[in-house]
Amino acid sequence: MIPQIADKQAEQTKLPSGPLEKIYVIWLAGGSCDGCSVSVLGATNPSLESLMAGTVPGLPKLVVSHTVLSIESGDEYLDQFRRAERGELDAPYVVVLEGSVTNERQIKDGSYNKGSGGFYIAIGEENGRPISTAEWLDRLCPKAAAVIAIGTCATWGGIPAAEGNATGAMGLMDHLGTDFRSAFGLPVINIPGCAPIGDNFIETVASVLLFLQGLTPLPEFDELGRPAWLYGETVHDGCPRAGYYEEGNFAKGYGDKECLVELGCWGPVVQCNMASRGAVNGIGGCMQSGGVCIGCTMPGFPDKFSPMYAKPPGSGVSATFTRAVGSVIKPLRRVTQRDKNRSIRWSERVPSGWGPQRGSPGIERVTNYFYKKVQKGG
Repeated sequence: MIPQIADKQAEQTKLPSGPLEKIYVIWLAGGSCDGCSVSVLGATNPSLESLMAGTVPGLPKLVVSHTVLSIESGDEYLDQFRRAERGELDAPYVVVLEGSVTNERQIKDGSYNKGSGGFYIAIGEENGRPISTAEWLDRLCPKAAAVIAIGTCATWGGIPAAEGNATGAMGLMDHLGTDFRSAFGLPVINIPGCAPIGDNFIETVASVLLFLQGLTPLPEFDELGRPAWLYGETVHDGCPRAGYYEEGNFAKGYGDKECLVELGCWGPVVQCNMASRGAVNGIGGCMQSGGVCIGCTMPGFPDKFSPMYAKPPGSGVSATFTRAVGSVIKPLRRVTQRDKNRSIRWSERVPSGWGPQRGSPGIERVTNYFYKKVQKGG
């Protein structure tokens, strides 16, 4: 989406196109555990507090309406929702959904729990009737500057949408449909993870805000609406244990330092930057803490990754090949390593009292002779 189109659509929906002094954030709760909110509170680059205080250069101040963080309650809390729906806010707003969207139609059309007249998830009421989260999404999303789904429950449905669930839970894209576009022409933006890295969310929000400000182009998103620069690589690509995989060294139990694939790690196929970025402030994360990747950022989670902590079906083939290659590569690397651990003055005797240091065996001398010829020959 180029800025000119955004300006035109903003004009049609009576929204200013920047620069903006502030922007409202309406945070809706679906079927979730609130873990995504906790994750965002741990973000540091920038922090949520600095965005809410308006202290980040170039970015508008965020006025957040959140079910837990807001101090308002009752009608006062819902006032921002209603003013947003009526177009009465003095700045654009962004809708953020945490948690899956339950299928309230199952109750209304009588296909589930017929005659109950109940609801799954609601925020506030109108004339005594509870307003479901799904209804708020239908009311607010078309007029929003951007719509962001945070966490795997909101993006793909997650655990509440697992096979056999009674609520018909789904992700926000499924609920709004393929043709949905925000008032600024943006499809749904997805930040998956259970819970996602807080800095992934804040960084994406900051990038979208810079676009809404007219200061930068829209950042790159993949075909599923994920920030391409954050979810373009696999867990394995950034994993500190990846070198062990390459040489065919696999952990036999939790606590071992080697690759965790044979203990149930799905890292080689899962798109996530947890291993390289860390959970909070660059620290922690699944693999760094000794855990395996269970695929929580992927649309197929949890059904296609079950049973968890079991050896992935395809790992046997890949592990066999890496072991075969590693059995050749690793000894060759050790030969080179031993040679490079010797100064040019230590052809025979190594002046160290820490342990026996023998001269290079004949095969190593021959190998290093040809290695040096190639090295110096360019």
